[in-house]
Amino acid sequence: MARSLLGLLVGVLLLGGCSSAGQVVVPTDDDGLHGARLDQPYTAPTAPLTATDGSSYSLADSTDKPLTLVFFGYTSCPDICTIVMSSLAAAVNRLDDAQREQVDVVFVTTDPTVDDAEKVRRFVGRFDPDFIGLTGDLDTIIADAGALAVAVEKGDKLPSGGYAVAHGAQVIGISADDRAHVVWNEETSAADFADDIATLLDEGA
Repeated sequence: MARSLLGLLVGVLLLGGCSSAGQVVVPTDDDGLHGARLDQPYTAPTAPLTATDGSSYSLADSTDKPLTLVFFGYTSCPDICTIVMSSLAAAVNRLDDAQREQVDVVFVTTDPTVDDAEKVRRFVGRFDPDFIGLTGDLDTIIADAGALAVAVEKGDKLPSGGYAVAHGAQVIGISADDRAHVVWNEETSAADFADDIATLLDEGA
């Protein structure tokens, strides 16, 4: 399957209420990665979001490490968000100290009406205190996600006060050149994430 077609398939994957509505199959190849390299990398968006400490954070201008892994989700997501974040936390724990210093993990809420900075901070802190949590205006979040081919849709309001948020479950790897060259699906294991991170860092990400 051509990488451009894969990018399209990844981009249209949605999780309704955070339960999978479909699967992306990453083709097997000999490039040494479990994720998929994109033949047409996405350009990281410059529109700023807000970090949990109140500072401005841009997925282009603030991602200066060799590799930044970005995942869009929400704190009350009942299943897949926790699974993916747990896999990312376990993956970075497999890295040595030098590798860990070269990687950031960023969680962007897709339900900013409910997910204020404190909720996002508590959520990411459950997985790793060094993970970065972002919130902001919903329109900006949707636009930033769209630039990375991650679909985000706000559904009906729930009795709890939150929303049934549909969002793409892929993890996007942004390099220091402010472009996303690699994408992983929600079924990627911690071991596979760790192997790919090490490979990308060896390659200069």
